[in-house]
Amino acid sequence: MKRIIVTALLLLAALAAPAQAQAGPGRLQIRGADVSSLAKSEALGGVYRDAGGRRGDALAILARAGLNYIRLKVWVNPADGYNTKERVLAVARRVKAQRMGLLIDFHYSDTWADPGKQYKPAAWEALPFDRLRQAVYDHTYDVLAALRDQGTTADMVQVGNELNGGLLWPDGSTANWAGTAALLNAGHDAVKAVSGSTRVVLHLADGGDNGLYRWWFDNAAAHGIRYDVIGLSYYPYWHGTLEAFQANLNDVATRYRKPVVLAETAYPFTTADDDGWANIITSAEPYPGHRATPQGQAAMLARVADIVRAVPGGLGLGLFTWEATWTGVRGNGWDPADPASGNGWENQALFDYDDRALPAMATLGRL
Repeated sequence: MKRIIVTALLLLAALAAPAQAQAGPGRLQIRGADVSSLAKSEALGGVYRDAGGRRGDALAILARAGLNYIRLKVWVNPADGYNTKERVLAVARRVKAQRMGLLIDFHYSDTWADPGKQYKPAAWEALPFDRLRQAVYDHTYDVLAALRDQGTTADMVQVGNELNGGLLWPDGSTANWAGTAALLNAGHDAVKAVSGSTRVVLHLADGGDNGLYRWWFDNAAAHGIRYDVIGLSYYPYWHGTLEAFQANLNDVATRYRKPVVLAETAYPFTTADDDGWANIITSAEPYPGHRATPQGQAAMLARVADIVRAVPGGLGLGLFTWEATWTGVRGNGWDPADPASGNGWENQALFDYDDRALPAMATLGRL
């Protein structure tokens, strides 16, 4: 009888092995996509299809391909009324219905915040510093508490976006680290007041620049800035070689003893245009050895993922491909104040110009 039981147990283990391998330690914890443009795309008639051409919900298509995390940006009072608390709440319900993780990305602006611009929301421009700090806390708490109260608590939160030079200039500029620290800690404390288990991400661009990251996070430590995860943007055609990215990623994870997440990356699948607005990346081979083709896009994402997976100590959490659903829908351009603007990014989405899921989506889902 004992031999029969042992044999049965071994058989059950063998049958379970494929599922165990799929969920094993070699797979990235986060296989994500930023879809901040999705709600506006859908409102303007955007269509999404799986690789077989079947029309469906973009989030469901991403989830079935194996993606497990979504990133959504939040603006304060944008001109087009998208990426607001209300819009994010609606998409978050859909994200959680797909059993996906949720990263909320606060820009603390009415428009794009990045290394070249960190503009205050119009409603905050005249606030003295103490009230500005309170506004950061209140806005962060308000959005996250609303998410929690509808049953879609954020799993991770970026307090600021691409913070190379700080946030909410000039008050939070890194020319004044005390101001930077006070504003970032206000955001951090609001996150933790809503949900102690939600992880706070501090996110910089230029993921291949180790000097930048050492300078920034050394100052963060010196000024008592609180956070849980280091976020990076790395676009291979802008931010240095893959080797430089790997060296920086490994260094910051081990130096600061924090997990790291690639909050933004992307690669083109074509040089063609689909919305009459010039693409931002037009080279046929934006990075040596990787052409702007569906196969080249998939291969680059796989290479970047391998670098994140190999971070020492298992500190590489995963990656997000940026604006996976930002297809060439007229009216869904980069400028929220100009409906005639195009996006310049549709050749880096995870859906092609026939609205079908590209091979890179399946690649990302398997990583």
